[in-house]
Formats: sequence, structure tokens, C-alpha cells
Amino acid sequence: MHFGQITIELLVGLLALLCVTRILGKTQIDQLTPFDFISALVLGELVGNAVYDSEVKIWSTLYAITVWTILIYIIEILTQKWRGTRSFFEGNPSIIIRNGHIDRQQLKKNHLDIDELQQMLRQQKDIFSLREVEYAILEPNGKISAIRKPKYASPTIEDLSLKQKAVYMPISLISDGYVDKDNLKKAGYDENWLLKQLTKWDITEFEDVMYADWKADEGFFCLKMNKEVNKV
Repeated sequence: MHFGQITIELLVGLLALLCVTRILGKTQIDQLTPFDFISALVLGELVGNAVYDSEVKIWSTLYAITVWTILIYIIEILTQKWRGTRSFFEGNPSIIIRNGHIDRQQLKKNHLDIDELQQMLRQQKDIFSLREVEYAILEPNGKISAIRKPKYASPTIEDLSLKQKAVYMPISLISDGYVDKDNLKKAGYDENWLLKQLTKWDITEFEDVMYADWKADEGFFCLKMNKEVNKV
């Protein structure tokens, strides 16, 4: 009975947390502000108490999760309708580098040092020298946004006066040996066409394909199981 109760509590807790995630709309870690992160910890703690504390009943936990979710949802509505509440609950972005100069007060305020700033720029923006940065902003979720100085910025198509090309989305046709018939139909083809394409790549069975897609401007592409296939 003890193991059965734990199993039921875990299943109920999992479903409850999934519902909360759907309601609050925060599906990625990158979306979490410090307040959201604390909320997630509290929800996890509520479910954990139900599993490891025999005196805490699952209905009590569900009630606590429901009340907490309602409170968080109300706060989400407040931050959407009244801008003045956003800085309190979500925080404000901080300009760490302005016009190429580091704002030491903002670094101190956000408990950052130069080494941590450089690490964030390298990991998140592929910037390996502070000399390249014109502006850097620390976002409320802990991520950093940066604008390079003009001399270090990558040229755009407009800068190079090149003709712009249409952009097409690749359509996945085969994944792990299984044909996505819906996508194949959306692409306007059938399995006979797909088999003909595979024969050009020296493949005769769908099961031998790890991945295959179709792109309007580039045509058919596939990867064989465990190794890449070179198109002939």
C-alpha cells in the first residue's frame, strides 16, 4: 500500500504540475524570471511533501497547488494589465555596457564581475572580447543581450547589396525509420515518390533512414542509419 500510495501521489503531482505549466504558459527555463523560478521551487516542494511525508495527504497538496497557481495567475494578469507591477515581480533589464564602456555600478548591483560578464558574452553571444561590445543588457531572466560595434558586426544582405532569396521551411518526411505520412502529404508527394528519392541515395527501405526532409529550394535530403549518405 505504501508503494501504491507513492505511485498515485507521483502521478497526480505530475499531472498537476503539467496543468500548472500549461496555465501559466512558462514552458522553457529561459522564460523564467527569478519570481517564476521561486514559484517553480514552491510547487515542487508541495509535491515532494506529499510523497515523502505520510501525514500530508494528496488532497491537501492538490489544494495547496491550486491556491498557489491561482495566486501566480493573478500576478501574471496584474503584470500584463499594469506596467507598474512588472518591475516589482519580474525585475528590470540592466545596461551593463553602454557606448562601449562598462557600468561598474550596474555590475555591482547585479552581483557580477568582469570574468562572469566575459563568460556570459562568450557562451551566449560568441563574443570573445569586450572591445567588440557597444551595448550589453542583462535581462531579468539572467540572459545577456549584446550589440556589437559596427566594425565587428556581421554584414547583412542589404549591406552587401545582394539579391534576397525566398525562405522555405524544411518538411520532415522520415524520422528513425518511420515515414511521417501527414508531412509527406503536405509536401504534395506519396510513398512511391519517396522510395524513388531514396533509391537515388542507394537506399531501398524506409527503416534504413534515420532522417529525411524536403525543402522547396534545395530538394530532398536524408541521413542513413548511423552514418551520413553522400548524395550522388
